[in-house]
Amino acid sequence: MPSDPLVAQHVLEFPGGYTRSTGPVVGRFLSELRARRIVGVRTAEGRVLVPPLEYDPATGEPVTAEYTEVGPAGTVTAWTWVHEPLDGHPLDRPFAWALIKLDGADTALVHAVLPEHVKAMETGMRVWPIWRDQPTGHITDISHFAPEVTKIVSTVRSEYRLQAGGALRVFLEGVQRGVFLGGRCERCAKVYVPYRAACPECGKPIPDTLELPDTGTITTFAINNLPDPRAPQVPFVSAYILIDGADIPMITLVGDVPAHEVRQGMRVKAVWVPESERTASMANIRWFAPTGEPDVELS
Repeated sequence: MPSDPLVAQHVLEFPGGYTRSTGPVVGRFLSELRARRIVGVRTAEGRVLVPPLEYDPATGEPVTAEYTEVGPAGTVTAWTWVHEPLDGHPLDRPFAWALIKLDGADTALVHAVLPEHVKAMETGMRVWPIWRDQPTGHITDISHFAPEVTKIVSTVRSEYRLQAGGALRVFLEGVQRGVFLGGRCERCAKVYVPYRAACPECGKPIPDTLELPDTGTITTFAINNLPDPRAPQVPFVSAYILIDGADIPMITLVGDVPAHEVRQGMRVKAVWVPESERTASMANIRWFAPTGEPDVELS
């Protein structure tokens, strides 16, 4: 009968650490890392090796004594994702091992890259080194590489005051009284609302205002699904409404009707805020609501 195998366990360990000489080439590379610089060594053929080697791997000839600073940025040429880092890995969260060709180098360096998530990792991406606070002359002086900054998030707030003047002031003062003021061009015979001091088509001045009703017809509309503090509900409808007697529609909200029931040709009427709450503002009109009249056939 076969006998059980004889097993003897051995452990090779250097409790105080294993010390080895670096040699002049690798030593120069590590010393430069301590100073937060990355260098490569040039071969007789002019190629820059990073990390530097004592011999050209293509020819076997000794490298030159010419050291060249490279990077610090580089391009990822290949990578693999580490979902669960192990003890001894440079990072304690998911990262990528990558081949990084630093700017000015002809060979690639293996190091860790830490993107926001795996989907942000790709071949060809630009990366920059993230240095440790206290470099000691070791490859781990570079904690890892991080993707190049391509976007920033900024808090934006713009506060300004709009002062109405001229024709707009005249129109808003009319809205404060609960009426729409337009103007008829004597040359074109077109009626514009809001009121304009000059005809936008021929440029002729429009000196007088014309009071128009607060009823009209929807010419076209859009259903909106994003919240708006002015809207009666979501989804809500914004529409171009041709005020009765006008030739140019104006845009406003439509309410008091389900969004899916709004249609072109629908007759609507302005819903005003109470007179005591009105100011010289379009906020005096909550929205336009259906009148119940038959639809108008649009030409």
